[in-house]
Amino acid sequence: MIADDEKDIVEVLSFILEDAGYEVNWTANNETTKKVQEYVPDVLLLDIWMIGVNGQDICKYLKSQDKTRNIPIIMISAHSDTKKIALEAGANDFIIKPFDMEQLLSKVKEHLN
Repeated sequence: MIADDEKDIVEVLSFILEDAGYEVNWTANNETTKKVQEYVPDVLLLDIWMIGVNGQDICKYLKSQDKTRNIPIIMISAHSDTKKIALEAGANDFIIKPFDMEQLLSKVKEHLN
């Protein structure tokens, strides 16, 4: 699942992942927590900064819930402190924008195994 409010990023990520054989669902903004709890994805690619919602808070919340705590969360951002923010939120990994397609696929595959 992709949680990002930038349509272009969602489209690029979806294309890359679907081309690699993954089923992709996406969400944005305030619906993210609800949709993740309903869908319970195998991996969540979570943008740190979305309009009206903070990906760091979403990550902390999901990691505190029994139903979603084991979902691997990979935080994505162009922010210079992406690594620090992701680790403080309890994310399993992070990717800095702009990202390399092979790096993205490698991280997703790693967290699915």
